[in-house]
Formats: sequence, structure tokens, C-alpha cells
Amino acid sequence: MASSMPKDGMSGSQTAKKNSKNKMQVDESELLTVPDGWKEPAFTRDDNPRGLLEESSFATLFPKYREAYLKECWPLVENALGEAHIKASLDLIEGSMTVSTTKKTFDPYAIVKARDLIKLLARSVPYEQAVRILQDDVACDIIKIGTMVRNRERFVKRRQRLIGPKGSTLKALELLTNCYVMVQGNTVSALGPYSGLKEVRKVVMDTMKNIHPIYNIKTLMIKQELSKDPDLRTQNWERFLPKFRSKNLSKRKEPKKKSVKKEYTPFPPTQPESKVDKELASGEFFLRESAKRRKKMEEIKVKQTEALTKKQEERNKAFIPPKEKPLMKKTVKAPEGKLDIEAIKDKVKKAKTKKLGAPPVIPAPPTSNTTDKKKKKTKDKG
Repeated sequence: MASSMPKDGMSGSQTAKKNSKNKMQVDESELLTVPDGWKEPAFTRDDNPRGLLEESSFATLFPKYREAYLKECWPLVENALGEAHIKASLDLIEGSMTVSTTKKTFDPYAIVKARDLIKLLARSVPYEQAVRILQDDVACDIIKIGTMVRNRERFVKRRQRLIGPKGSTLKALELLTNCYVMVQGNTVSALGPYSGLKEVRKVVMDTMKNIHPIYNIKTLMIKQELSKDPDLRTQNWERFLPKFRSKNLSKRKEPKKKSVKKEYTPFPPTQPESKVDKELASGEFFLRESAKRRKKMEEIKVKQTEALTKKQEERNKAFIPPKEKPLMKKTVKAPEGKLDIEAIKDKVKKAKTKKLGAPPVIPAPPTSNTTDKKKKKTKDKG
């Protein structure tokens, strides 16, 4: 009994440790998950009654084509930033927008929101969408895609792939992520909740790496359906998500004539025979000049005769008449012994008995009027 006591004590301490570990894991998971319908309370003057100690400012440049639009909507921008006590100025000569804090500013993060607002306005985002950045639950992300692809034509094609036909791909991405996405030049501006911005960045980066956005959109659709189920929300979703394999279909064009490399040998190739060596081998070197000339003339004459015969054959080809086709086609006569006369007679009889086409017209008998007229004519003659 005494020996069993420490074992029981050890088992009790181990179970206590396990229970404490499980409690810690549960607490961490509860902290990480945000409950549905929870909203962070707004930052008010009561949270920071004394205001800010130092003045901070941000400035951004904008392109020339945005000048007219910004000049038109700048009073609205000033009113929106005035609620957060932030000063905004537009310099059309330098082409820059500046935002700075004032003595009345109490929210320290408001200047960062104002900086994002002027950045979005510079990247062709309309004012109606850009003002949403001043809300607490909305963030923005400006993704630079200009340096991701070296070839300009390839870059334009992939950027158009992200937009889709008539903007359908971009619209689907906006609906799935609850974000506003604007593709302009070498940047992609996204505006929405933090979770949606993460997905938008992933889709944009994959598209520029030659992965079609439809694959990521499909996974986002499945995730959206799975998140609706409360039982599956805490489970791993890898078994439900599709796995796409990358297929490299572009093969390098092979040349028509393949050059086969010879085996490497350390010895140099044999030196080709010179003209003198060839004459020595054939014995021409020891002939006189007159004999050499005679031999050359004979070779020239042989070549001339061969060329003449070839030309004569080509000329004679025009005088050779073509093969004429026979006018009458040869008819193959059937063997007389194999004709079945009785079978032919039966076919003729059957053809006579069959009524083909419309029924025969029976001539009508002559009427009494015609007979009376004939009798009158005979009487008149008599």
C-alpha cells in the first residue's frame, strides 16, 4: 500500500498540469477569436483631453491628370478632416497634398488615417470611397506591382487578367473580400477590412506571378461557405479546399537540325591534304605542263558533253505526246450462262400487276344530248 501512494500522487500532479495546459490553450483561442457583432468603442476627447504634444504632418505628390478632380472635391476633403481637427492643404503649383495636426487634435491615429486618405486620392480612388478610411474598422493597402514583371507586354496582360473581361474578376474579388479595389498604373489600391486586405494582396501577388486569379477566387468562395457553418468554423479546412497543380505547358522550341556533338578527344584532327600532296598521290606532279593542260581540256570536254545531253533531254520532253484517255468506257459484260430468265419474267409480271401512281382515268359514256345532235345532223343531210 505504501508503494502505491507515490504513484497515485504523481498521477494526480500530472493530471493537474494537463488540465492547466488545456485551460491555457482554451484561453488563448478565446482571445484570438473575435465574437460576432463586437465593435471597438470609438476614440473620444475624454480618452485624451490634453491633446498632442508635437505637430506632425505628411505630404504626397499627385499626377497632373488628377489636378482637376482634386480641385473640385478638395472642400469636401477639408470638411471630412476638419471633424478630426486635421488641417489639409492643396498645392497645385508643386502638385502636392499636405495634412498636419492642430492644437485641437486629440486622436493620435487620425493623422495616419489622413495620410492614407491623400495617398488614395493621389492613386485615382474616388472621394466617396477614400473617405471611408477615416472609419476605425476600415484600412487601406497600396500594392506596388510595377517591378514584379520585367517585360512590359507581359505585365499589361497580367494586369488585365486581374481586372477581367468588363471588370468581372475585380468585381468578384470585391464581393468576396468586402473591399474596394482600384487598379491604376503600377499600383493596386485596396480599401476595406483587415481580413479582406490580406486576401486581396495574396490574389494580386499571385496574379503577377502568373497564377490565374480564378483559382484564388474559387478558394475564397469555399471559405465563405465554410465560415457560415458554426461546427466547421473551428476545424481545419484543408480537406475542403481545392489543390491546383502548376502545369508548365510552354516548351522550348527545338531546332529542326540538331547538331550532334562529337566525342571529346585530346588529339587534334588530321591535317587536310594540300594540292601538291594530291598531285603527288595521283602522279600529276611529275607530268609536263602540256600534258596537264591536255588532261584539263579533256575533263572540260566531258563536262560539256554531259551538260549538252541533259539540255537536249529537257528540250525533247516538250515533244513527247501525253497519254490520251479512252473516250468510251469499257463496259463489263455479264456472263450469259448465269442469267436467270425465269426470275426476270416473274419480276415483269409483278410490275404489271402493281398499281403505280394515280388510278387510271375511265372515260365517261357519251350523254344523250350529243347523240340527239348527231341524229339531227344526219336528217339534215338526208
